Amino acid sequence: MAKTFVIRTFGCQMNEHDSERLAGMLVADGMQQSDDLSEADVVVLNTCCIRENADQKLYGTLGSLKALVDAKPGLQIAVGGCLAQKDRELIQQKVGWVDVVFGTHNLTSAPGLLRRAEREGQVMEILDAPTPESIANHLMAPDAVRELPYAAWVSIQMGCDNSCAFCIVPSVRGPEVSRPVRDIVHEVEELARRGVTEVTLLGQNVNSYGRDITRRRPLFADLLHAVGAVDGIGRIRFTSPHPKDLRPETIDAMAAVPEVCEQLHLPLQSGSNKVLSAMRRGYTAERYLERLAAARSAIGDLGVTTDIIVGFPGETEADFEDTLAVVAEAGYDSAYTFIFSPRPGTRAAVMEDEFIAPEVIAERFERLKAVVDRSSLARHQARVGRIEEALVEGVSRRDEAMLTGRTRQGKLVHFAPTAPGMSGTPTAGALARVTITAGHPHHLSGRLEEVTARPRHRVRIPVASA
Repeated sequence: MAKTFVIRTFGCQMNEHDSERLAGMLVADGMQQSDDLSEADVVVLNTCCIRENADQKLYGTLGSLKALVDAKPGLQIAVGGCLAQKDRELIQQKVGWVDVVFGTHNLTSAPGLLRRAEREGQVMEILDAPTPESIANHLMAPDAVRELPYAAWVSIQMGCDNSCAFCIVPSVRGPEVSRPVRDIVHEVEELARRGVTEVTLLGQNVNSYGRDITRRRPLFADLLHAVGAVDGIGRIRFTSPHPKDLRPETIDAMAAVPEVCEQLHLPLQSGSNKVLSAMRRGYTAERYLERLAAARSAIGDLGVTTDIIVGFPGETEADFEDTLAVVAEAGYDSAYTFIFSPRPGTRAAVMEDEFIAPEVIAERFERLKAVVDRSSLARHQARVGRIEEALVEGVSRRDEAMLTGRTRQGKLVHFAPTAPGMSGTPTAGALARVTITAGHPHHLSGRLEEVTARPRHRVRIPVASA
């Protein structure tokens, strides 16, 4: 009887994509995937280490698994991803029931490590730096098991060459390594052939994609044109870009390639030039706003989201007021707001003398949220009466009588599944025209008008190797 595995993912889209690829590897190794922990023979926790609460979440989850381990002899627990890369042997020292620990550079070793642990007991294998073989294995993904058969992540690079003072990613993901354009296009062609209509290009800094290949200039704009030319792909998204590398040719490509969605995630982090310098972000607030204005001028109906950190060491009240002013001027559609979290090994972690009091951070966080919510609500209410193209995701988690879809700007819209004169209801992966009837701070409400395209996918499609 085949073993059953469960994967729990903590973190960003990179982690989600890694988990899909890991699931594909375990299936290829003869296992079956499940969502039920009680059925599992193997539990894999794929971790993030961007913020301190990621550590707490991992060790809390491992603690809750102890009863399951005690009740089911032979159950294997594996920990991988960024936190495993950072903590290494500490994980098994703190939690004695973890069988396997693997890092970000040897994801593809996981099935073999699980088999080895059955024979030898606890195994910890971490590569200090990516090797040519591990890079090839990482970028040439095996078949993946995806959550959404009509949408796929596509890795275009791994690692990061930036040195942001708050970020631990370069030390756990390594330096930037880009895939050749032809390999990415080949993967997207295979995905399209199998029914995928939306791809999201993934990288730690997609705007610098290809600089390590040419040694002259990034190739991201060229890649957008190449992927947009793939027959069957109707939507292209990407994450995450860096403002200092948002070049005119990328903006031009976003405007010129119709498949590229009118969506831009442009992390601000702070509106204070003093704080931005301490963060080592490589731009000023003025330069950021100039590039945002250039993108909005070139790309009609552009939806813009951002990341903002509250309470970076040394942030004064005047610095925070600068952030509020830039956020108000930018008028974001939404923002991901974070409280500063010191990560060991980063420059910011040793700035203890400048740490901000928790009560001050909490008060600033609420003030920032009010400004963000105000602009989000205004932008969403401005869409009332418009007809939007929505890619249907399925039944709404808020209301089972409603469907949920995503607009080209990435906005969540809830709507009833029927329209006058329509037989049947839209299924996941369908394109629908939806009239927006109300705008809320974090989503839209709408009325279904018609289904314009039916999904072409099969139920479960593996990602072809690049």
